[in-house]
Amino acid sequence: MADPLLLLVEDEPLIALSIQDCLEEAGHSVCYASSGIEAEQALEAGEPPIYALLTDIRCGPGADGWELSRKARERDPAIPVVYISGDSAGDHATHGVPDSVMIQKPFAPAKLIAAVESLLGARDNVCASRPAPAEVQIAAP
Repeated sequence: MADPLLLLVEDEPLIALSIQDCLEEAGHSVCYASSGIEAEQALEAGEPPIYALLTDIRCGPGADGWELSRKARERDPAIPVVYISGDSAGDHATHGVPDSVMIQKPFAPAKLIAAVESLLGARDNVCASRPAPAEVQIAAP
């Protein structure tokens, strides 16, 4: 199985390249989608696994960022979601999925990395606290 990826959805190539470089320098593997259509295809493929979603709200043809996040959460209820938008930050409270983060453009790369790593850490903590399936649980002596 391939390394888990952060799915980056951004329809502006220069912004996407800057964000992708920032994430990769921080040690993350990134899958880039330039539209909602490409993002939906990546989510549906499931291989390599998408471990987090970073999406613009208005991301070209296909689903918008709000819809993409709902579809991602249908597939994986614990997937971290970071919205990146220049003009839709005010809509986050009504349209965003629970436990997601909104970062308004322009932003400092450190702010994005902090948001991603915070959500990934929260996901890891939730996943680690879940009990293993019954067939592999080990009883305490």
